[in-house]
Amino acid sequence: MSSSPRIAILDDYQGVALTLGDWSALQGKVQIDVYQDTLLDEGALVERLKPYGIICTMRERTKITTQLLDKLPNLKLITTTGPVNRGIDIEAASAKGIPVVGSPGAGNHTFEHIWALIFAVARGIVIEDANVKAGNPQWQSIIPVGLKGKTLSLLGVGRLGSQVAQVAKLFGLRVLAWSPNLTKERADAAGVEFASSKEELLKQADLFSIHVVLAPSTRHLITKEDLALLKPTALFFNTSRGPIVDEVALVETLSEGRIAGAGLDVYDIEPLPLDHPLRKLRNVVLSPHNAYVGDDCYKVWWNDTAATVTAYIEGREINPKFILKA
Repeated sequence: MSSSPRIAILDDYQGVALTLGDWSALQGKVQIDVYQDTLLDEGALVERLKPYGIICTMRERTKITTQLLDKLPNLKLITTTGPVNRGIDIEAASAKGIPVVGSPGAGNHTFEHIWALIFAVARGIVIEDANVKAGNPQWQSIIPVGLKGKTLSLLGVGRLGSQVAQVAKLFGLRVLAWSPNLTKERADAAGVEFASSKEELLKQADLFSIHVVLAPSTRHLITKEDLALLKPTALFFNTSRGPIVDEVALVETLSEGRIAGAGLDVYDIEPLPLDHPLRKLRNVVLSPHNAYVGDDCYKVWWNDTAATVTAYIEGREINPKFILKA
């Protein structure tokens, strides 16, 4: 390349992109700016990104839309951590001649995180931790929920759902599953019971966990009416995507105590607004969409990102298997 474009690394919440990736080949040759926040206002985002020729994104934190791309005339390359990024309009980028380059995954942290949330909610760990640290003289304040003999209802049994089901059986849980495309044959192959309907799945759930991808057909797949079918003692978990659930209805259901609790990692708007009512509920354990995050995958992702950017700057071919297709 005749000149090296400026590089923006977006949404590096923990400030580790430059230390976990090997950027040494570019030292002193390019300007790299790291941003640890996420801008939701498009106007502010345009002003921030306008000078950059290369944008390095973390999964689906900042959305790269057609409208945004139209306002970034200097942009030549987009990288993303992970092999998929539904927050980038890859078709629009490709039409502008801007490659979107990903990285293979590493680790299985969402699976681990699902169980961390289940135990945190069922055992009341977050509440009791806060009580102990606050010097609460009441030594125990809640009764943990035992899992053995309970029914875990899974909305979807793909790769993650099947893994969750396998572990659930070790704890003596009965596993029931349904999704719009699930068949009894596929449920049998996954070793779970097949629910004949979404209504049956919800009504029988002691624990309800979502494992379908967000698509037009799954947006608000769980409605206010669906939430009303859950038992008052039910525990609700979402580590997939926020808009699969009617979030307003979920907040109302939890705040009125119509279900016992929830563990959430995903939301309609991320980062979750500081004044969001979910932040004020005692019967919810919240994590900041970090189910997929882990030290091993970060090292792979940021090293791959650095390698891609270095190859581009030096005029070498980018590994074609990493270039994402619409």
